[in-house]
Amino acid sequence: MKTNTYLIIGNGVAGTTAAETIRKQDPAGSITILSEEDIPFYYRIRLNDFIAGEVSEDKLIAKKKAWYQEQRIELRLNTRIARLDATAQRLTTDSGKKLSFNRLLLATGSHSFLPPIEGIDQQGVFALRHIKDARAILAQAGKSEEVILIGGGLLGLEAGNALRRLGKKVTVVEFFPRLLPRQLDSKGAKRLQKLMEKMGFAFRLSAMTKTITHSTGKVDGIVLEGGDTLPGQMVIVSAGVRPNLELAQSGGLGCDKGVTVNDRLETSANGIYAAGDVAEHRGVVSGIWPAAMQQGKVAGANMAGGEAVYQGTTMSNILKVAGIDVAAAGNIDAEGRHEAQVVSSGSIYKKLVIENNRIIGCVMVGDTANFNTITRYITEQRDITTLKNSLL
Repeated sequence: MKTNTYLIIGNGVAGTTAAETIRKQDPAGSITILSEEDIPFYYRIRLNDFIAGEVSEDKLIAKKKAWYQEQRIELRLNTRIARLDATAQRLTTDSGKKLSFNRLLLATGSHSFLPPIEGIDQQGVFALRHIKDARAILAQAGKSEEVILIGGGLLGLEAGNALRRLGKKVTVVEFFPRLLPRQLDSKGAKRLQKLMEKMGFAFRLSAMTKTITHSTGKVDGIVLEGGDTLPGQMVIVSAGVRPNLELAQSGGLGCDKGVTVNDRLETSANGIYAAGDVAEHRGVVSGIWPAAMQQGKVAGANMAGGEAVYQGTTMSNILKVAGIDVAAAGNIDAEGRHEAQVVSSGSIYKKLVIENNRIIGCVMVGDTANFNTITRYITEQRDITTLKNSLL
């Protein structure tokens, strides 16, 4: 019987989970993970602890080299794929090496979006996505006292908090009128902002950066659209992410916001699958860890001959922002169009969004105790008529 050759591009949670799933179903197949990074699969969410000096690089690694050996998975680091020939089922590396496959998984992830701000390409401006970014931020932090954070998104706020823990003065400049606009409504965001201001953060909301300024080749601050200036020796940009589509597009695969996949996570090309931040399923690019893990399982199972189906993942995040518990799921109803139940006291803010006696979304700041129960009710579309007054 012919041995299958599986190639996986990307060693994040989607690619690693897929490899693990394939090995369970196909003990004999050849599995190779190809990654541009220089360390094995690591916890990206903990990069901020690394910047703060609280976790060593070694402790970030989720799968040690011994795990790959036990699973008989070949991991090739520092390997960039330059071309995909979907018809011939062949990849070409940057160095010109050709790799053939029966089954291919694109788990190429995403990259930080850098808005068209004047001066954004100069030294001292960073985005945080990978271990190499965290290393560069940590190196610059030693030479900086004031940090400007452009964007009030999750990774950026966490990076800002890591630098605050190192004793830096952090100012957040956010285009939206509230923090974490995807996860929090205005009241929840206001509660989070007040808690972070107590820690020493400064905020400029509804503000747009016009220019990143520099003197003698070093960043020295920013100019806002209204003309105000803010001083800073380093700038971190956290303006969202975009899927890495170049390889899929060059191989002629169907793409829209991401690489389009069906419920089996198959792309438009035979034998090629996509999962994680790069995949677009039923019009949605999830961009969250639980979705990437689920998609990795489904893609891996089907690559090994299974019949798994991906039904989507309830968009939920349970986070620690600057040590503060924050959670959001489903429709956060920032516009206030739906029925809502709210509990608000002290540092705690909780909201359930309700439609036809079913929870369709929730926001929690300061206390996330029963969040998993709530997300289960959202997924199951459970009638909460009898529970309505006790859930919060």
